[in-house]
Amino acid sequence: MDDNLVSIGKVVGTYGVHGWVKVFPLTDYPERFKLLKRVTLQGPGARKLLEVEACQPYRQGYLFKFKGIDSPEAAKVLSQALLQIHEDEVYPLPAGVYYHFQLQGLEVYDERLGYLGKVSEILQTGANDVYVVDSPRFGEVLLPAIKEIILRVDLEKGRIEVNLLPGLIDEERTR
Repeated sequence: MDDNLVSIGKVVGTYGVHGWVKVFPLTDYPERFKLLKRVTLQGPGARKLLEVEACQPYRQGYLFKFKGIDSPEAAKVLSQALLQIHEDEVYPLPAGVYYHFQLQGLEVYDERLGYLGKVSEILQTGANDVYVVDSPRFGEVLLPAIKEIILRVDLEKGRIEVNLLPGLIDEERTR
C-alpha cells in the first residue's frame, strides 16, 4: 500500500440515479478536480483506485462520476470516503509555504535550547497556524507559525529551526 497519499476531498453524499457522488473539497485548489483522471478513494476498511468519468461544480462542492459506479446503491458505498492523490501530484506552492503533511513529523530545534521535539499536529486558528510539538523534555509545545518564531524549514533535512519567544516554554524547565 502507498502511504504517500494526500486527501483533497471527501464524499459527503450521493446525487441522482446514475451513481454520481457529492464531494466536499479539502484543498485550497478545488479547480484541480476538473483535471483529475484517476483518484484513490480511502473509505472505512477499503482503498480503491477509480477512474474519473466526469466532474462539475455543485453548490459549495463538486459532483463526481466514477467509472463503474452507475447506481445510487454503488455510490452510497463510497460515502465518507476520502479522495486522495499521491504527494507528487499536489499543486506546487510558493517558496516558504508548505502543506501540512510536509511539516508533520519534522524535528524542531530552538537556537538556544536545541532539540525540542517533533511536529505532531498543525492547528488552524485563523490568524496563523500553530505547530504542536511533542517534546520529550518540555511536553506539548505550541509554536505559532509566524516569521518571528519559525526561522527556517528544511524539508530535505527534516527539520524546523525556531527562535522561541519568552513565555512559550516554562523557563524553569529549561534549567
